[in-house]
Amino acid sequence: METTFFKYQGTGNDFVMIDNRKSLFPKDDYKLIAKLCDRRFGIGADGLILLENDASTDFRMVYFNADGREGSMCGNGGRCIVAFAKFLGIIDMNTTFMAVDGLHEATVTKDLVSLKMQNVTEIKSKTNSLFMDTGSPHHVQLVAGLKDVNVVKEGAKLRYGLYGESGSNINFVQQDTPDSFSIRTYERGVEDETLSCGTGVTAVALGMHNSGKTKSNTVKVNALGGALEVSFDLEEGVYQNIYLKGAAKQVFKGEVSW
Repeated sequence: METTFFKYQGTGNDFVMIDNRKSLFPKDDYKLIAKLCDRRFGIGADGLILLENDASTDFRMVYFNADGREGSMCGNGGRCIVAFAKFLGIIDMNTTFMAVDGLHEATVTKDLVSLKMQNVTEIKSKTNSLFMDTGSPHHVQLVAGLKDVNVVKEGAKLRYGLYGESGSNINFVQQDTPDSFSIRTYERGVEDETLSCGTGVTAVALGMHNSGKTKSNTVKVNALGGALEVSFDLEEGVYQNIYLKGAAKQVFKGEVSW
């Protein structure tokens, strides 16, 4: 079988994107998905995303990690699928779509996509770190000398050792200014450092506000692949109206067969 795919990236977090509104892609074949994401034997990506029909919204996002398994919410993937939906003519500037963690709203202006994330009701304090779920689970740890951190080694140790089999994404953070931070992330499912992680960037912005490291409700987070902006409101202990904003771009188009 053969299908058309598109490659998208959001601050270096890259995805194989497939229009699956006709339900032709074998999404239960996790070995195929893992192969397509393989950077040496496939197309190469941090994940694969299917755009599917949804009865109550503009479309449904189905996200798979690079290991071929269906994953939790991916913030950069969410921004990229909005750009993809606009390219396909499904939406104009505003959209609502369904993802694994529920309903999302988004706006797109040229290459910039602003994605509304789910409310965050709880941030847990751990020894030298924070933990929260921003659509995916995230460990946030403030460090000095971010460039010197062995993200793969230390991230894997925490991902498996501290959080068990289900694991967590691991974010190492350094403060740059009163309202900006730099981040490096070890992503579960990819099992490696990635250039950017949208839900991780969101977790860092909220975590640094929660811990008093910043007083700003708009936070700039610099990932290896580029900068993202997170804005939010805090009402009665709940972080809401959380928006993740940044560029999402189509890289190339191709055909793949299996």
